[in-house]
Amino acid sequence: MKNHPGRSEVIQPIILAAGKGTRMKSRLPKVLQPLAGRPLLAYVLDAAQAVADVPPLVVIGYGSGQVQARFDGPRWVLQGEQLGTGHAVQQAAMHVADEAIALILYGDVPLVQPQTLKDLVSLVDENHPLALLTVALEDPTGYGRIVRDQHHQVVAIVEQKDATPQQLAIREVNTGMMAVFGRQLKRWLARLDNDNAQGEYYLTDIIRFCVEDGHEIHTTSPSLQLEVMGVNDKAQLAQLERAWQRHQVDRLLAAGVTVADSARLDIRGSVSVGQDVFIDVNVVLEGDVHLADGVHIGPNCVLKDVSLGENTQVHAFSHLQGCKTEPDVSIGPYARIRPDTTLAEGARVGNFVEIKQSAIGAGSKVNHLAYIGDTTMGAGVNIGAGVITCNYDGVNKHRTVIGDGAFIGSDSQLVAPVEVGEGATIGAGSTIVKNAPAQQLTLSRAKQVTLKNWLSPKQRCKGDE
Repeated sequence: MKNHPGRSEVIQPIILAAGKGTRMKSRLPKVLQPLAGRPLLAYVLDAAQAVADVPPLVVIGYGSGQVQARFDGPRWVLQGEQLGTGHAVQQAAMHVADEAIALILYGDVPLVQPQTLKDLVSLVDENHPLALLTVALEDPTGYGRIVRDQHHQVVAIVEQKDATPQQLAIREVNTGMMAVFGRQLKRWLARLDNDNAQGEYYLTDIIRFCVEDGHEIHTTSPSLQLEVMGVNDKAQLAQLERAWQRHQVDRLLAAGVTVADSARLDIRGSVSVGQDVFIDVNVVLEGDVHLADGVHIGPNCVLKDVSLGENTQVHAFSHLQGCKTEPDVSIGPYARIRPDTTLAEGARVGNFVEIKQSAIGAGSKVNHLAYIGDTTMGAGVNIGAGVITCNYDGVNKHRTVIGDGAFIGSDSQLVAPVEVGEGATIGAGSTIVKNAPAQQLTLSRAKQVTLKNWLSPKQRCKGDE
C-alpha cells in the first residue's frame, strides 16, 4: 500500500462517475468536461492512483463509452440506472475485498490532493471502520450537513432537502468522500432504502448505521477548500478553473517568478522554474514546461511541452511546442516553433518564422519570414528573409543540411534532400536542387533582361484613344 507504513490493508478507490450532468447543457459527460485542459476525471484518477496500489473502480453510466475511451487503467463498473450515490457504490462494492479499505471519491470533485486522501485513510482502524472528509463553508447551501451530538461526535449526515431549519444553519458539510472497511461497507449498503425526498439510495445513510453499530466516526478536513469544490454546471466549472489557476500561479509566485498579472496566466500542466523568470500577460503554459533562470516570456504566448534554457527570450505572440532551447536564445515575436526542434546557445529566431523538426546551431539566425523544416543547421548560419526549405515532396519528408557559417540569401528555396557546405553562400532568389559546395557562391537565376519599347496595358489603351 503506497506511503502508508505499518498498514497492510489494500486501499480500493471507488470513483463515482456515472452522472450525465444535465445542467452542463453538453453532450459531453460531466466527468469529461475540461478543467485546465484535462478532463475532471483525470485529476481524480491521479489522486487515487497516488495512494492505492490497485486500479480504481470507476462507476460509469451516461456516456460510458466516451468515458472508457479516454482512460486506460481503471476497472469499469456500469450503473445502468442512476438511483443515487448509495446505489452507485453498491455496484462497485462486490469488487471490494472485505479486508480492504474502500476510498469513495467523485469524478466531479477533481482537485482533492493525495495527502488529504492519505490523512483520511489513516483514520480508519478496527474500532473506527469509517472516516469522513468534511469542510466548514461560509455558504453550505446544497451540501449535506454534518450532525454532531453534545460530545461533538458525528451521528448523521442530513441532505439539504431533508434538513430542518436548525440543521440548515450548520456550516460543517459532507464532501461525500469517505474511507470505510469493505466488510462493514457491504453490510451497511445492504440496509439502504430510498425513503427520502429524492427517492434515492443515499450513501450518507451508512453514517447512521455506523453510529447505530456503536462506532465513533473520525473526520478530517482538506488544507485547501478548492479540494472539495464540486462541479454541476458551467458556472461552477468556470469558478473552479479560476480558483485552480490562482492556486497554480500562487505556487509560481512563491517560487520567485514575476507574473505581470496573475489573473491572465493559464497553466494547463506542470511548470518548473529557475530564478528570475518573468511571465507577461495572456500566456498559456501547457503540458510539461521548464523555464530556466532568467527566462522571459512575452505577452500572448503559448508554450506546450517545452524546456527553455537560461536567459531565453520569447517575444510576443509566439507559439512553442515540443522544443528545447539552450541559453541565450531569442524567439519571436510571432514565431512558431514546432515539435522536435532544438535551438542551440545564442540562436535567433525572428518574426513570422516557422521551424519544425530541426536543429538550429549556436549563434545561427533565422530572423524573418522563413520556414525551416527537417533541417540540421550548423553554427553561425544566416538565413535571409523569405527562405524556405522544401522538405515535402507530397509523399515523403526529406532533410536539409546546412554547414557552419553558411549564408542563405533572401527568397531562396532549398529543395531537399540537399546539403549546403560550410561557409557557402547562396545568392538571393535562388532555387537550390543540388548540393552547394563549401566556401563558394552558388546561385540559380534566370538572366535579367529589359525589353525596350514595351508598353503597359494602360499605355496601350491610351495609344488607342
